[in-house]
Amino acid sequence: METGTHKGDTVAEASSVETGKELAGAAGHAEGLSHRKRLVSQLAAVTALSSVAACGGGGGGNASGGISPSPTPTPSTSPLTVADAGRFLAQATLGYTRAELTALQGMKYSDWIDAQFALPRTQSHWDWLTANGYNNATNINSTVGLDNTIWRKFISSTDTLRQRVVLALSELCVVSVLGVNAQWRQFSVANYLDILDANAFGNYRTLLGQISLSPAMGYYLTFRGSVKANPNTGSEPDENYARELMQLFTIGLLKINTDGSLQTDLSGSAIETYTQADVSGLARVFTGWNLDVSGLTSPYPPDFQQRPMISVAANYETGSKPFLGATIPAGTSASDSLKIALDTIFAHPNVPSFVSKQLIQRLVTSNPTAGYISRVSKAFADNGAGVRGDLKAVIKAILLDNEARDPATAMDSTLGKLREPVVRFLNWARAYSVKSPSGAWSVGDLSDTATRLGQSPMRSGSVFNFFRPGYVPPSTALSALGLTGPEFQITNESSVAGYVNYMQRAISGTGVGDLAADYSSLLAVAGNSGSLLKEINEVLAASQLSSPTLTSMQGALDTIPTTTSAGALNRIHAALTLVLASPEYIAQR
Repeated sequence: METGTHKGDTVAEASSVETGKELAGAAGHAEGLSHRKRLVSQLAAVTALSSVAACGGGGGGNASGGISPSPTPTPSTSPLTVADAGRFLAQATLGYTRAELTALQGMKYSDWIDAQFALPRTQSHWDWLTANGYNNATNINSTVGLDNTIWRKFISSTDTLRQRVVLALSELCVVSVLGVNAQWRQFSVANYLDILDANAFGNYRTLLGQISLSPAMGYYLTFRGSVKANPNTGSEPDENYARELMQLFTIGLLKINTDGSLQTDLSGSAIETYTQADVSGLARVFTGWNLDVSGLTSPYPPDFQQRPMISVAANYETGSKPFLGATIPAGTSASDSLKIALDTIFAHPNVPSFVSKQLIQRLVTSNPTAGYISRVSKAFADNGAGVRGDLKAVIKAILLDNEARDPATAMDSTLGKLREPVVRFLNWARAYSVKSPSGAWSVGDLSDTATRLGQSPMRSGSVFNFFRPGYVPPSTALSALGLTGPEFQITNESSVAGYVNYMQRAISGTGVGDLAADYSSLLAVAGNSGSLLKEINEVLAASQLSSPTLTSMQGALDTIPTTTSAGALNRIHAALTLVLASPEYIAQR
């Protein structure tokens, strides 16, 4: 987002100052902000986010506008600047420390990515739940433990690139615990996350095969237990997964080119990728699949939630299955039918650009240019060794492309994205090495809009994710420019106020389980507000805050005395809150 060029920016800066003054006035009071001061800070935050929408900072360039980078990525030179290294880590991680920032400055981007690829996977969600006793029979009908292990891994795992990709994949191939109506559903969703974790650097086709047989997906998209058509009763196979597998996970509704642009017929109309007949034909593939409870005695332990589903022959449709121009012959086994179906979908020309664009949106920019999409799609279609769907190649193509790496793109007001609330929270937690001394990671469900983040991993309200990739916030500069702003779909007055108030509590260490941040690096510079803000700007905000914004914040922080350790902490808490509420941070560039 360009600062100082829009009226909304001036309002945001003034609001930031007012927020800082209110926080300063509250320094030294154990009860924190008064009700009036909370309202002032909430209003400031709402104004700040409104300015992001007004200046287009939450969106990115489109196929016809913005910067058009060279198809050949520019090799990085060492040492990298603090700003360049921070921008890369903001896209490639869920947050980074000063040590990680410094380490990257002495590396090449590609070497850092390769090092992340080489890291072993950290403890699985399933193993952590089991090791901590959540498989106790008293938990059979609850979600207890699920949020704990999710926050544990996202906050503390060393394989930070993998976790960034896992979050992205969880918002593309959506499963939500809210729709898994089963015993041991926390284990079911934990296993699903472990599948994403195992395949984040693997092949997208392998991922499709494993999620298609996961109990979590079987429950969530309701094809577990689907049976073949019954002409006597008129019943038909469940079509839910067949439809969403095509619409949301692989090819989308409309045919597109390799650069993401729509294909049209001779009349200029968009061309649909599939029909209802295709859905019905594909749904026959997903009949007969059910839980594998062999060797288990009721009431079942959670083990069945980790086993791939198996085919129940009596419920499987053995007839032919036509879809997408192909036909699976009658008599083909259930496992062979599934393989043919997924191979057919995976080979569809839409898949590379459809999946690539959404991964770009999750990591770098809401509106990638046609050239950016085309280059990443090419890597998806062929990793250079004839392999389709290699996610390592896709990740490298996304993060090393000029549109991601050229510092000039950071200055283009039509490129970038709004940081979703979960990412903002994790940025803070990872920047300051948040720990759970008890090992419980009792952060909980953060879905509540009014008092928390308004978003919590694996708790989406629908299969369409928390926000749709093509969402356009109405009556904004983004909509006037024809740009999307997916994360704005969960941005409103209530969610913004809830986010600011929740982060105030998290930062100060009150009301967020036993999470404890390490502010030792900030305490060392707390006496100088300029140095304090510089450190936070580089480590938390990827050096995105402008000089005028930092100056305004510094004036507010200087009203907070640091003659005592409590005063120093109050200044740190206020500084972090101001930065996290700043539109220049919230709009990732």
